[in-house]
Amino acid sequence: MTIEPIRNDEDLQRAFRRLEKVFQAEEGTAQAGERDVLVTLIEDYENERNGFGPAGPKRP
Repeated sequence: MTIEPIRNDEDLQRAFRRLEKVFQAEEGTAQAGERDVLVTLIEDYENERNGFGPAGPKRP
């Protein structure tokens, strides 16, 4: 398993393609660990790029 940082949209698409292959991996396997890392990297990239923050109450 080689995990690379997500620096651009091409890296993001590559990560999504790999995630599709390991998404339903059995817990405790190397593929499940890879899935968890990919999900974290994808979320971090999208949050940074799109400016999403943690969910909270709506402000008036």
